[in-house]
Amino acid sequence: MNHIAKKILVVEDEEKIMEVIKSFLESKDFHVISAEDGKKAVELFDKENISLVLLDLMLPKLSGEEVCRLIRKKSRVPIIMLTAKSDESDMLQGLGIGADDYITKPFSLKALYARMEAVMRRSAEDMLPLVSKYSFNDGDLTVDFESMIIRKQSEEVKLTPNEYKILATIIKYPNKVFTRDELIASAFGNEFEGFDRTIDSHIKNLRQKIESDPKNPIYVKTIHGVGYKFGGE
Repeated sequence: MNHIAKKILVVEDEEKIMEVIKSFLESKDFHVISAEDGKKAVELFDKENISLVLLDLMLPKLSGEEVCRLIRKKSRVPIIMLTAKSDESDMLQGLGIGADDYITKPFSLKALYARMEAVMRRSAEDMLPLVSKYSFNDGDLTVDFESMIIRKQSEEVKLTPNEYKILATIIKYPNKVFTRDELIASAFGNEFEGFDRTIDSHIKNLRQKIESDPKNPIYVKTIHGVGYKFGGE
């Protein structure tokens, strides 16, 4: 059987960064397709069978956020955003419009490769329908990932960034039971500061906001001895 190299779309307008990433990925047996602006990125994505997108946020012609939105309308291909922005609100916006992960410049190529492997492994298991709005239990809980608005019985619920990341992660993988470590890795990556038990307090606060009876949760369920899973229908 012939090995078919996975195609990676690298969208980056800084030529030196593009060359470094391209050379590194080719050494890892990836086929690299490059675009220096957002418009070209969307055109290439439509033509090629892309396995993963590395997407700079600050782009000419079309922003990285807009490219991400357009790709998400038609594909669940993994997207990792590359950006000099380290502000949490920018990161949350990127994740809210459908990016799978986020890495800030300057980054090591080894770290980038580890992120790529993780999101490609996760996406292989990800069979969710391609939608940004979810409604559970006859509209009791609605989640709009595009606008990052959560409603409980039609009333908007204000989540902290950490609570939002946890909820988004477990909704994305509805049948998966997450250990605390897996939830930290999937929801926060390397940005998490605190002990694994800190997750429990975030979960408790999240339940207070989205569950009708926080002591008997139907959305954020505890699987005793293992961790947590999403239970909305």
